[in-house]
Amino acid sequence: MNQRTRTRVLAIAFFVCLGSACAEEPAENEPLPREHPNLVIVMPDQMRGQALGFMNEDPVVTPNLDRLASEGVVLAQAVVNYPVCSPMRAMFMTGRYPHSNGVIGNCNSVTAPFGYELRQADRTWSDVLADKGYSLGYIGKWHLDAPHEPYVESSNNTAEMAWNEWCPPERRHGFDSWYAYGTYDQHTRPMYWAADTPRDEAFYVDQWGPEHEADRAIAYIQNEGGDFRDADQPFALVVAMNPPHMPYDLVPEKYVAYYDGKTYRDLLVRPNVDVDGDSPMSELARTQTKNYFAMVTGVDEQLGRILEALEEEGLANDTIVLFTSDHGNCLGTHGQISKNNHYEESMRVPFLVRWPGRIEPRHDDLLISTPDIFPTLLDLMGFAEDIPAEVEGASYASILLTGEGERPTSQLYLWVPPGEPAGGRRGVRTRRYTLMIEKTSDRVTETTLHDNKEDPYQLRNIADESPDVVERLIEEELTPWLEKTNDPWLTESLEPI
Repeated sequence: MNQRTRTRVLAIAFFVCLGSACAEEPAENEPLPREHPNLVIVMPDQMRGQALGFMNEDPVVTPNLDRLASEGVVLAQAVVNYPVCSPMRAMFMTGRYPHSNGVIGNCNSVTAPFGYELRQADRTWSDVLADKGYSLGYIGKWHLDAPHEPYVESSNNTAEMAWNEWCPPERRHGFDSWYAYGTYDQHTRPMYWAADTPRDEAFYVDQWGPEHEADRAIAYIQNEGGDFRDADQPFALVVAMNPPHMPYDLVPEKYVAYYDGKTYRDLLVRPNVDVDGDSPMSELARTQTKNYFAMVTGVDEQLGRILEALEEEGLANDTIVLFTSDHGNCLGTHGQISKNNHYEESMRVPFLVRWPGRIEPRHDDLLISTPDIFPTLLDLMGFAEDIPAEVEGASYASILLTGEGERPTSQLYLWVPPGEPAGGRRGVRTRRYTLMIEKTSDRVTETTLHDNKEDPYQLRNIADESPDVVERLIEEELTPWLEKTNDPWLTESLEPI
């Protein structure tokens, strides 16, 4: 190669390299991608998986969730295995099913004698991230501590039953930025304990809860003056809003206005609601569905504000965002007041995951369960080797990233009466069927089977006409789940009545 040719080649190589460097240079004020991403989890309470505009099921207004769905993976078959508050939150934090983590019912004064609360010694995903140097923030509803006397002064705590409790610092599992409460349902004047607030000095805020919590989340993300977190370390933030939880009428009018001109007949489009009935549940559906949808729209707006803050701070591409809920809500469907049953409206929850440049937008029918969140997120974040051996959930990070990987064939369902770990209901949900069996002592008292393909609104119980399906689901799906989770409900006699 002569000198002239060599000079030309070197010049071309220089400009090619320069162009490549320019293409990879981050935008102004946008930090370089970290080895491990940030994590933001937005988790409202009692938001069912049907209440998403883009799903075209409930007629609800959710522009920000619609946008998030277009930017990430939607797991439309995600369920909460024990669809009530504390059990879900314990599964979410520990990656273990209720009989392993000890939270086999809601944390309140009735279940406190049985030890129903998140154990301080259990290793949660937040403990793992704290040990890795992450800054950790928790905002909103916690509901993982058993109330104890003297009970905190709170409208959720009465002489008959107490729900709300302060979480002491040693029980916060690595969350150093703390702005939370146990369970408190006055949405327009919520109460909180900050990181250094004593138990007897909770304070109140005259603002709709989700809006105030979004304000706090935005401040955490912006981190002016380094007041909230170490700016040199990645962070994980949970924003646990209470709405769309009851009372449904505690919602700003501006969100109700989105449904002006809509009657209950326009909104109650699910045929499993007795629209014209005279039962309390029919009345609940007629009078409160508009308010419930308004709450969902309000939560959607606050999510949009949090997403905008990530973008404005140049953090969107370096942050995994998960939107989900602690359980769904029947709100009169099937004559049920809310949750804690096997119906789709109760078990199915939103599950949207966004990680720009890493997760391709799409819908996936993965049968993901609550304990799977812990290992899946840690695996996504590059900490697969740090997942504790006692975690019972499975990582589906490869499916989120590539669509490929081993998939479960069913999801466990359970409900346990207070103090009776071997009692109550158990079941499974597959791609086609939902099976629920209830028993008292060793006697089966009810068997329900729904064909969710032929009967998506679960209007018919076909257990009696499909004994072979019931038997197969017990043998191939339910029994293995009960064995895996060391559930004392399992006996040799699970035949339908």
